[in-house]
Amino acid sequence: MSATNKIRVLAVDDHPIFRSGIAAVLQGKQDIVLVAEATNGQEAIEQFRVHRPHVTLMDLQMPVMNGIDAILAIRREFPNSRFVVLTTYHGDVQAVRALKAGATGYLLKGLLREDLADTIRTIHAGGRRIPPEIAAQIADHVADDALTDREMDVLRRVANGSSNKIIAAQLAISEATVKAHVKNIFSKLGSDSRTHAVTIAMKRGFLDG
Repeated sequence: MSATNKIRVLAVDDHPIFRSGIAAVLQGKQDIVLVAEATNGQEAIEQFRVHRPHVTLMDLQMPVMNGIDAILAIRREFPNSRFVVLTTYHGDVQAVRALKAGATGYLLKGLLREDLADTIRTIHAGGRRIPPEIAAQIADHVADDALTDREMDVLRRVANGSSNKIIAAQLAISEATVKAHVKNIFSKLGSDSRTHAVTIAMKRGFLDG
């Protein structure tokens, strides 16, 4: 198959070793070619404009610009662009954000060697690819009440170990209001303590690792 007929792929990840892993998996595939790499979302936009890949493999957590923002920016310029999100997170929140941004594939980094090529082919053909365990988590939580922006502000500070008094001072609200937010967070996450709430939030992708 000539290079012009192959599925052109852009790999975006801030870890060189992981990008090398992608290259190694795709090397030798008769129908797929890795045309470019990028280390952050801003570079991804620039590389996309140059190479116009059929499928972009996009990490979520990167410096300068994260993967979600990069997907949104590229899709504004190239509405038909296709993305596979690569992540170590099993969390439903991260997955939903990526899918809402326009990704149609979601691949856990631990399954790269087994599933990468087939996922690229599926996305290029216009299909979707979401791991069953992530699809199940999305289904489990689809009816959950979302955390408000203010509750997220409080949750991030709880995760940093701040007391209610400190959080109140930082957000210029009363300590009683902070306590009410924490109570709501516990209820929405199904947690019974601050540590438990943070653990659940990390697992589901509300908080970055």
